Amino acid sequence: MPQHRLFDKVLIANRGEIACRVIRTCRRLGIRTVAVYSEADADAQHVRQADEAWPIGGPRPQDSYLRGEAIIEVALKSGAQAVHPGYGFLSENADFADAVEAAGIAFIGPKAASMRKMGSKAGAKELMQAAGVPVVPGYTGEDQSPERLQREADAIGYPLMIKAAHGGGGKGMRIVRTSGEFAANLQSCQREAANAFGRDRVLLERYVEKPRHIEIQVFADTHGNAIHLNERECSAQRRYQKVLEESPSPFLTPDLRRAMGDAAVLAARSIDYVNAGTVEFIVGQDGGFYFMEINTRLQVEHPVTEMVTGLDLVEWQLRVAAGDALPLAQDAIAQDGHAIEVRLYAEDPDAGFLPGSGRLERLRLPHASEGVRIDSGVVEGDTVTIFYDPMIAKLIVHAADRPAALARLRSALASCDIAGPKSNIEFLERLARHPAVVDGTIDTGYLDRHLDEFLATAEEDITERLLAGSTALLLAQEHDTRTRAAASTDPTSPWAIADGWRLGHGGHRSLAFLHGDTRVELHAQGAAGEYRIELAGQSHRVEGARIGPEGTLSLRIGGHGRRFTFELDTLAEGRQRLVVHDGERRLRLLGVPMYRHERSGGGSAGHHVLAPMPGRVVLVKAAEGDAVESGQELMVIEAMKMELSLKAPRAGTIAQVRAAAGDFVEADAVLVALAQDE
Repeated sequence: MPQHRLFDKVLIANRGEIACRVIRTCRRLGIRTVAVYSEADADAQHVRQADEAWPIGGPRPQDSYLRGEAIIEVALKSGAQAVHPGYGFLSENADFADAVEAAGIAFIGPKAASMRKMGSKAGAKELMQAAGVPVVPGYTGEDQSPERLQREADAIGYPLMIKAAHGGGGKGMRIVRTSGEFAANLQSCQREAANAFGRDRVLLERYVEKPRHIEIQVFADTHGNAIHLNERECSAQRRYQKVLEESPSPFLTPDLRRAMGDAAVLAARSIDYVNAGTVEFIVGQDGGFYFMEINTRLQVEHPVTEMVTGLDLVEWQLRVAAGDALPLAQDAIAQDGHAIEVRLYAEDPDAGFLPGSGRLERLRLPHASEGVRIDSGVVEGDTVTIFYDPMIAKLIVHAADRPAALARLRSALASCDIAGPKSNIEFLERLARHPAVVDGTIDTGYLDRHLDEFLATAEEDITERLLAGSTALLLAQEHDTRTRAAASTDPTSPWAIADGWRLGHGGHRSLAFLHGDTRVELHAQGAAGEYRIELAGQSHRVEGARIGPEGTLSLRIGGHGRRFTFELDTLAEGRQRLVVHDGERRLRLLGVPMYRHERSGGGSAGHHVLAPMPGRVVLVKAAEGDAVESGQELMVIEAMKMELSLKAPRAGTIAQVRAAAGDFVEADAVLVALAQDE
């Protein structure tokens, strides 16, 4: 079948990483690109990389990237022949897809009718069941009376899940294990669904214990062809959000893979699907699989499929939208090696994964190679804003088999470093080494049940990394001094050497660091890679220390040879930042003055409510003069697509409220002050 001419110009109705991703394929194909941007994104990478870029409104998504009419207006003005929606924002908005088509512009995605069929979980489940796609036993009926729902729940059996019929993102879900617990959980689910989605309809499903989450990438064209591109396993999840994706699944047998692929294609055909989509299944430990939903868009984790198939799915999207038939038949789809994806976020896992924001003072990512791919929408110096998802980059690795892919992932993560907002790099490193991931046994609830196994502990021994970091700094100081001495008028002067030597006694050099909020002091004696270092009352012998290429450090600690990597940066205020990695774990240190003036005077602990991060105040629940209890909610701020509740640190009286609903506030700003004379 002959190929149609591809588009000359495509508008990308999105931002960040996915916009940059689409731009790369368009550029390779000779297609000009049009970016749209909010006030917060004027200097963003997708704006810089596109051939042209147009402003569409304020920083909040509802003022810009969710304004379909503004995006279509730009498409018409710029002469774009097609719109690629990316993922998120308007990508699964059927009204937007219709409006794009009505404007005479191609929508690079499925038809609006297909989206609408999948818009309701209950309706989608009924449709799939009628088409012969396996679904979880349950109830999706119109009769939502408590009595009917209780009878249906008892008939389905326990454990059982109550789900908001129009929900998403894990909201409006309850697991019920006995009949007596059903009524209270039903009421709670209905309240949450009504608040989040405006509708309280629920559906009931048999709850599958310790399930796997496996999705099938499907593709269909306007010529009647529909195929699948094999699976991605996404069982590593936290609060229903995917954390690690891989292909092929270590759980599937060839027969189960074939059966799930056939069911996914059947699901796509049942709704007359066109373009890229993903059919998501929940899979029991016994291999039974059940339809969950169809994501009617390109997904975040699509690079995993690209790495094992060797295909460019965005190119396929463009060709199908232009009217071409699918480039390959089902039996021509390759499955080469193993691929894994993780996402680097500006967030603090040790603080409940609180999203972060701020300038990326340092962004060190592994170099792209045959087995390592980086998809990112930011570079060093860019700012992670409070208005959008805090993803910094996607890291995708590929190797001949799963053990080699995991090894490559661990190596790639070890070479990542982010300074500015906190990141989840260390959490991902622990994830990539955890037995549940290494053995391929992780289920969708494992992370939530055992999250403490993936977080740093106060008992973690940092001694060797601390000694290695101190040694690297001592060697760097000596190198810098020798360099300056060589350029001076007396290069052989002993006074120019930074080895701590003093007339009449052995020299000492003292170092002080902050490790988190903890101050650490070390005292070193020696030079040129041979040191005795005092730490916490213990003496440690360091011998044979040498700095090698690419920030490597080899040394012997107490006669035991070790190898580390390190990064040493001098910050704007002259302090030094040090990151040491032992191959499994990293240690972050901030150099501080050895001698300091202690602060004096009374503090304000317990008197102020501070903004934990930059955000917008959405609700104020206190006024000057109010008496409040400890833990009482005083204010709600919105940041990084989530709401944060700010509570009173103690009982007392409100002295001052310094922000109003709608205000934008900076991190650590005082929002509420309590009277101090109580």
